[in-house]
Amino acid sequence: MDRRHLPFAAAVLAWLLVGLFGSRHAVDLGNFAAISAIAGLGVGMLLGQCGIVNLAQGLFFGIGAYASAYLTVNAGAPVLVGIGCGLALSAALALALGWPILKLSGFFLALATLAIGAIGTVLFFEWDGITGGTLGIGGIPRLSVAGWSLDTPQRFHWLIWPLAALLMALCANLVDSRPGLALRAMRDAPAAAQVMAIELRRLRTAMFVLSAVLGALAGSLFAHYVSFVSVQSFGIERSIALLLIPVLAGARSVWGVTAGALLVTVLPELLSRFGDVHQMLFGLALVLVVTLVPEGLAGAALSWVRKARKGQVA
Repeated sequence: MDRRHLPFAAAVLAWLLVGLFGSRHAVDLGNFAAISAIAGLGVGMLLGQCGIVNLAQGLFFGIGAYASAYLTVNAGAPVLVGIGCGLALSAALALALGWPILKLSGFFLALATLAIGAIGTVLFFEWDGITGGTLGIGGIPRLSVAGWSLDTPQRFHWLIWPLAALLMALCANLVDSRPGLALRAMRDAPAAAQVMAIELRRLRTAMFVLSAVLGALAGSLFAHYVSFVSVQSFGIERSIALLLIPVLAGARSVWGVTAGALLVTVLPELLSRFGDVHQMLFGLALVLVVTLVPEGLAGAALSWVRKARKGQVA
């Protein structure tokens, strides 16, 4: 086997072993990590390929969740209709918001997305006729494939990780394509990109819409997996956690969001055994990761592999 295929083979093997022999709790954590990886992939595409810090992903995550919850529970719509409406609504909102705010850059743009996320949290609270307010919406139907209900963590595991891998493969293909080259030009040398007739604002808006759609899809999957949604799940904390995923993984690595999502999801659970200090320990762990491997987990792994090939690793 070609060595380049070894990471993929190892990932498939891990997926099979966890699905077949993993405990219910371990599989459940893995499913949440996969959902976060999908939403974090959208944030990572903006951050790594466009240099845009997005702190509004929790809003689109919530829109996808509430669209699926409201339409399937209160309106009796099919699951796919709820998911599709969440994606369409998020895309339309991202287009309407992205076109004006993406004229900004740097800290100003980050603050604008933070403000959008904060406004979204308030609206989720206030529109309790749709969102259920603090009471939330329960009884959301489980997903099913060909009549096979994904009503257990083990069953959901067989869907969510292949879906996440497919989305990462599509995004990786986008990065390696001609539009991906335009994205890198826009990120690294915007003035030169403009000279080459690359429409920066349109391209940035398109990526913002893509990020929102991925966030909404993750939100819909989250709603159908847990069967209950409430406003507490879609605050600014959610947006920050999703931003941490590409930051820890390596912003320019598409496949690296898997490692970032696992770290953000699993590490707090492991540290919770230490009681009330677990949040402080998690924060310390994040500082250590960012300090010791500034290129991210994926970048550090790639660097190690390159050194190993050159015989520089003992």
